[in-house]
Amino acid sequence: MNIEALFEQYGYAFLFVGLLLEFIALPFPGELTMLYVGYLSYLGVIDGWTALLLAFTGTTLGMTVTYFVGLKVGMPFIQRVGKWVFITPSKFDKTQKWFNKRGNFLIFIGYFIPGVRHVTGYLTGILGSSFRTFATYAYSGALFWCICFIGLGYVFGSQRDNLFYAVERYSWRIVIILVLIAAVVWLVKRMVLSSRHKIPKSDEVE
Repeated sequence: MNIEALFEQYGYAFLFVGLLLEFIALPFPGELTMLYVGYLSYLGVIDGWTALLLAFTGTTLGMTVTYFVGLKVGMPFIQRVGKWVFITPSKFDKTQKWFNKRGNFLIFIGYFIPGVRHVTGYLTGILGSSFRTFATYAYSGALFWCICFIGLGYVFGSQRDNLFYAVERYSWRIVIILVLIAAVVWLVKRMVLSSRHKIPKSDEVE
């Protein structure tokens, strides 16, 4: 049964429950479903704002569940089986330090990377990030993700088949380009900051 048939049968509940379960365990075509929802909004069949609210709520609820599972269960599990999968305390500490510095970007952009968005909630909880930090980046990223795909489905509604094909075929390339752009921006920022620190003060020059 395809997305169109499922949505026609279950309506908004299919969107909400599907996105909720996707982040917990279920392999669910989140992007394609939201594109179709945007397309239906373009046709006037459903209300786009209601769909966006339910998509955002299902996504954030699913992410929040995975965060608390990682927070409450993840660390004891890592401590118990870590040595069997080569996760030593030193490796875990290095991962935690890296995530504390750069993990927030991963939480935000991870929605656009299939496979990554399904583990970021668990990982954030396991590494002990505060809920406030997690919620700030996870919820803003979820809103951006939902707006992008529902908005694309609405704006390019008349080109639905071509849009679906492009997303299925080129989504990884788009993500790689976005990550490369972000990396370049980050490197330029670091270079500018380091150059400023190297400039001697006027009194030191004299």
